[in-house]
Amino acid sequence: MKKLSFVDAGFLLAEAREMPMHVGGVQLYTLPDGAKEHEFLHELASNLRHVDKMLPPFGDRLKLGPLGVAGPAYWEPDPALDMDYHIRHSALPQPGRYRELFTLVSRLHGTLLDRHRPLWEMHLIEGLRNRQFAVYTKMHHAAVDGARATHVSRCMLSNDPDYYQDESPLSLESWNRYRDSLRLGKQPELSEEQMRNVADRLKATFDSRVNMMQALRGFTRAWTGRDGDLKLPHLQVPRSSINTSIDSARRFVAQSWPFARLRAVAKAFDGTFNDAVLAMCAGALRTYLETHAELPSQSLKAMVPVSLRQAGDIDSGNAVAAISADLATNVADPIERMRAIQKSVKAGKEFYRNMTPNEIQLFALVMQFPSMLLMPLGLANRLPPYNTVISNVPGMQETMYWNGARMDGNYPVSIVTDGIAINITLLTYDKNVDFGIIACRRSVPQVQRIIDYMEDSLVELEQAAGISGSSSKKKKSKGTKKKNKGKTRPVAKANKKTKPKTVAASKPKLKRKATAGKRPAAQPKNQAG
Repeated sequence: MKKLSFVDAGFLLAEAREMPMHVGGVQLYTLPDGAKEHEFLHELASNLRHVDKMLPPFGDRLKLGPLGVAGPAYWEPDPALDMDYHIRHSALPQPGRYRELFTLVSRLHGTLLDRHRPLWEMHLIEGLRNRQFAVYTKMHHAAVDGARATHVSRCMLSNDPDYYQDESPLSLESWNRYRDSLRLGKQPELSEEQMRNVADRLKATFDSRVNMMQALRGFTRAWTGRDGDLKLPHLQVPRSSINTSIDSARRFVAQSWPFARLRAVAKAFDGTFNDAVLAMCAGALRTYLETHAELPSQSLKAMVPVSLRQAGDIDSGNAVAAISADLATNVADPIERMRAIQKSVKAGKEFYRNMTPNEIQLFALVMQFPSMLLMPLGLANRLPPYNTVISNVPGMQETMYWNGARMDGNYPVSIVTDGIAINITLLTYDKNVDFGIIACRRSVPQVQRIIDYMEDSLVELEQAAGISGSSSKKKKSKGTKKKNKGKTRPVAKANKKTKPKTVAASKPKLKRKATAGKRPAAQPKNQAG
């Protein structure tokens, strides 16, 4: 048996019916030529279920004492492991749009995992248009961290469309062979630090020994305002409609954008890819809240993981920290908004620059302490540390296949908590940026509109930067049919050219539709309602 760490137990302790503590992902695939969908997925499910020796912790269940998760907790092998329960084969209702898929994912992500069984599920989902199928996976963060989940996902994928494996990627044998391929250089390796998500960094924070006085001095400087542009969580977070208590109903939407578009914006503003992502999301959140007449006079703050690595530095170990970034949602002009975001992110990085990795971790712990204290009491919405979380996870940069099925998109599905009712996580994959947005259905109504507003915001930034080819939207008539040419995913589309608009004077438009482009795409307006 393996004892749960303090932080692993903390995820279980904080969990409630309204606030599940599992993370997940949605992968889109296109069937191999000539494959019949139901038979192909049945074979995949069969391969996944047949395991001689299970990779830990996928075969382990919780063992609790009289005090439950408040006392000592352990992982022990499940003697009655039921793979038919964990590997599920489902079908979407007609007409098999992304709307139906996102409706199913929203419902599945809002339900708790069974603590009497290993804390994970995988759903193979057929019935999508254009010969596509989807895989939705959810895993409790107390059981599987982001790095392990990413490696397991890569274990079942190959860059060779002709590669076929008939054993489960959840088996210990398959895992050991994957690790050997990494050592031999056959798989492009990502560092553990690259694949850590926000919750993983929180776990590292609790499990470190640090110079407390140095971190507390930094906390005091931020608290008293002596660090200028550095934003202190909790004290400087405006109240908004996205920072309320949540219930169990979730709403998931996803969309892809070409990596080149965001990179071009970053280059035009002499910034980073992360700057462009934040500015794009900031403009969308501003429009969303303004449309609902709920835009605070103060700027929203986002928790953002950032790299502290110097140019050319490849030796630093833990060179990542989480900062409170000013999204400048109270600024109408996109250029000024971008500059304010860059200034805030730079201030956050500079604050950490002279701290050791352990000191950075303790400072993050001090910042999170009020939330960690209030979360089990159900009071976290009274003092949220941020308005939202925007996390960028590096992914695979080449087309990947699962037994010949081409992976077309890879969308993260994260966690929302009391006080932070929306989470935006993005993952780079194969020349695209795949955004997954999860929100509390009640607290953030019509969240699919944020996808539309993100495209508006990106176009706005392109126009402000004078990037050629930037344009406004054209509406796509309902019922228009397009042939499947290549990859199909929820994609933001190219638009008709138009004269740049005066951003500061523009009013938010209440109805915007995804527009036509080179590939068939989901229309966010027709997604899960």
